[in-house]
Parts: sequence; structure tokens; C-alpha cells
Amino acid sequence: MRASLPETMLTTPLAHRGYHDAARRRPENALSAFQAAVTAGYGIELDVQVTADGHAVVFHDDTLDRLTDRPGPVAALTAAELGRIALRDSDDRIPTLAQVLALVGGRVPLLIEMKDRLDDMAPSDGRLASAVAVLLTGYAGPAAVMSYNPHAVADIARFMPHIPRGLTTDDYDAVEYARLPAARRDHLRDIADYDRVGASFVSHKASDLGRPRVAALKRQGAAILCWTIRSHLEEAKARRIADNITFEGYAAVIPA
Repeated sequence: MRASLPETMLTTPLAHRGYHDAARRRPENALSAFQAAVTAGYGIELDVQVTADGHAVVFHDDTLDRLTDRPGPVAALTAAELGRIALRDSDDRIPTLAQVLALVGGRVPLLIEMKDRLDDMAPSDGRLASAVAVLLTGYAGPAAVMSYNPHAVADIARFMPHIPRGLTTDDYDAVEYARLPAARRDHLRDIADYDRVGASFVSHKASDLGRPRVAALKRQGAAILCWTIRSHLEEAKARRIADNITFEGYAAVIPA
């Protein structure tokens, strides 16, 4: 089954990790950044990963070092332990996905990216997809789930086949993705798993939107989102191909 994105997710710009702004003490993936997005009328893109006790927590990096004053891997701690950790230069703490869903309450669309086995793109244990599916069951607002890892998207298809799901896609530069074998990079670059996982959209690297495979998917009926837009000029260029954008660092235009 292939569930389509809700129309609002194609028309409402998506604030990358929330409408964050360090100068206003709103860190990325923080409740304050999500509230700011809701207030401004933007959709929200956010990252989730699984905690030691099987909950979905909203945080981008594998480790705490960049965004907090505590070192170490996110996955080694429980949701309660993570919830006591302050995000640097703010009044926020690390939120759970449950807290974000309660805050947003269906008012704007949510694009949830699962961070699951991105180091090797191997099959996961399904704990993150299961946790996300449980929380989204009964959630009334527009939402979709995606991941770089096709196995994680297949997990969502298994646990929650009716939710729109897609692939986060990239050009898989050999330097940036040196940890992956060349054959695996080629496979991911070709977005070869799109039909296998029942995806209805991709969120592709903005600078690589001209890739023929993206055009082929669009002809096939795929919705094309993109990441990460940082200016009105970049936005105008991306919208020649993309149906919608994920943005940060400026105020994207909300179509009338």
C-alpha cells in the first residue's frame, strides 16, 4: 500500500528541525523551535531516534556533544534521562516525540525523519519504527515518516502501512559517505528501494535536484520534497522541481 502525502505537506514550507534561531534561544529540535513554527504557520521537519528504553526522542546527532554540555551517545540513555539534559544556550531540554505531538496537536504538518542505523544502512531491530507507529496511531494531524535507511522505511510500512512514508535521499558523495561501500552508495543514490518500501515521496538534497532519477520519480507520481533551503533565491530555484521545501535560517514564503 502506498499512502500519499496530505496536501498541506505539499503547500506548507517545512521548518528544518523546527523554526530554530540561536539568537532567540530556540535550538534545533526543541519545543521552543516547534512552537515558533506553529505560531508562524510553518510545517515541521524533525529527527527521531530510539532511547535505551525504547522510546522515540527528538534529537539529530548520534551523540550529545554538539548540542549539550554532556558527552556520549543518545541511545545509551533512557527517555527520562535525556529529558533532564538541557540543550545548550536555551531553556529547553531534549523532548520526546510524544511531547512534540502533544504540543503541535495537529495544527501544522509533521515530517518525521527516523535516524536508524545510518552508519551502515543495515536492517534495524524495528524498535524506533515501532515506537513512532505507536505514537502516531490516533494522532489526528497531518504527518509523514521518512529515513535515509530504506530498511527503517520498510519497518514503518510493516507497523503502520496507512501513514505516508518516503526516503530521504542524497547524492552520496564518496568523501562524506566513505563509511559505506561504493556499491551501497550507488544503490542508495539510484533510490532503488522506492517501490520496494512503498514510498510516495522523496526528500532529496536540494543541490542535486537535477538528477535524472528524481525527474523519473516525479513522472511516476512521486512527491518531491527537498532539503535544506537557506535563502529565497535557493527556494525559487528548488521550486522549479520540488513540490515543497525544508528550510532554515530565513522566513520562507507561505503560499496564499
